[in-house]
Amino acid sequence: MARLAGTSTAVVSYVINNGPRPVAPATRERVLAAIKELGYRPDRVAQAMASRRTDLIGMIVPDARQPFFGEMTHAVEQAAAERGKMVLVGNTDYVAEREVHYLRAFLGMRVSGLILVSHALNDNAAAEIEAWDARVVLLHERPEAIDDVAVVTDDIGGAQLAVRHLLSHGYEYVACMGGIAETPLVGDPVSDHVEGWRRAMDEAGISPEGRLFQAPYNRYDAYNVALELLSGPDRPPAIFCSTDDQAIGVLRAARELRIEVPSELAVAGFDDVKEAALTDPPLTTVATDRTGMARAAVDLVLDDGLRVAGSRRERVKQFPSKLVARRSCGCE
Repeated sequence: MARLAGTSTAVVSYVINNGPRPVAPATRERVLAAIKELGYRPDRVAQAMASRRTDLIGMIVPDARQPFFGEMTHAVEQAAAERGKMVLVGNTDYVAEREVHYLRAFLGMRVSGLILVSHALNDNAAAEIEAWDARVVLLHERPEAIDDVAVVTDDIGGAQLAVRHLLSHGYEYVACMGGIAETPLVGDPVSDHVEGWRRAMDEAGISPEGRLFQAPYNRYDAYNVALELLSGPDRPPAIFCSTDDQAIGVLRAARELRIEVPSELAVAGFDDVKEAALTDPPLTTVATDRTGMARAAVDLVLDDGLRVAGSRRERVKQFPSKLVARRSCGCE
């Protein structure tokens, strides 16, 4: 190939691997023409063995079937493709042992880096990351067990925006559909959403006591919780849900019980998944910049300067949240 292109094997390697040294445009064109003529396909396995790194990024998520995680995964894949990388995805289903399994598997494949959406990362998983000295970026969640670079949203502030907005419509109080954890988890977005709800209620001089309801994050289980809550004698006038998926379940339960939204029940969620604009009525929610977060996570995980000294605050990139008001809260 080098002979056909009229250059050295080193220059051919620079073109194929896009570096580490620049190649003049005319020379690059000759090499690319030779590659096409010979039908050459690079041996990625051999390249990975030589460099001890692949063109792969590992991504571990709780459940890509949930719209938020599905949309976040797609955004990461797009951002990785822009950098010439592919993404391997593993779903933990919120099971700690499965998270450790994917960590070992992906790190054993010598991925270029790992993007981790972890729900309450445990000590075993943290030890696995430390043992491999891996490049890891925490996305969406910031578990207490590992102090590493993180890309997150202003979850507390976003929840406050939603609850304040609901209260501005004149509802007596706002109930909250949180997660299933008995105690708040440090760095967990749903725990932060609940904290934002509490702060907004306290600001308004309204007691949150007895108005927090536990529910799984998905619409199907949230629907069952909502059926019981909305059928009871103390039906709340408004509900803030920690995820849009929960809110979609609440809207379904309200429709089944013939409760009019928003005249008899106001609903707001968090995430602004694409489906939120298509619910009936369209769902008021809090938007997160998933595209920006995904691009930031990919850039960080591929950055040679990822492991730099500095405080935890300096190592956390936080994106702002934005309220998206639609009809489910009472807005026209």
